[in-house]
Amino acid sequence: MRERKLQRLQNYDYSKAGMYFITINVKDRVSLFGRINNGSVELNEMGQIAFRCWQEIPDHFSAANIDEFIIMPDHVHGIVEIIPVGNGYSPVGNADLRSLRWDRTKMTIPKIIHGYKSSVTRTINMECNTNFTWQKSFHDRIIRNEKELCSIRQYIKNNPVIAAIL
Repeated sequence: MRERKLQRLQNYDYSKAGMYFITINVKDRVSLFGRINNGSVELNEMGQIAFRCWQEIPDHFSAANIDEFIIMPDHVHGIVEIIPVGNGYSPVGNADLRSLRWDRTKMTIPKIIHGYKSSVTRTINMECNTNFTWQKSFHDRIIRNEKELCSIRQYIKNNPVIAAIL
């Protein structure tokens, strides 16, 4: 059996307050959310669902804010901020306790992404009468400073133009 490559930064608690750049791909990178036209994204019904669900993340996770994001035809880029509370951790689960420290399923960022992917999948499958699926897991980058945050925001904004060139 092939061993899966670990996606998350080892020994990092993804419930810590901070900014996270997230990328989630549609299975097989199929363009199911719309198309690029003249350097901008035109979302179809499935893309509109993915867009709406991303906007609703703070409604379901009180410790989360969303920043810049874009729904591309075959993937989603977004910045999620975990809001600090007294001990610097979010109130989702109890990832700061030793017994759960490295159980990533209990950490805030994986819980948010799992909730988002589940919501999009369920809604698309019901409303569009299809069998939509995501690629397993997601890619993340912990944003370490303001310069990096600005650069990632610009990358997200320019992503449709870059995709149109390729």
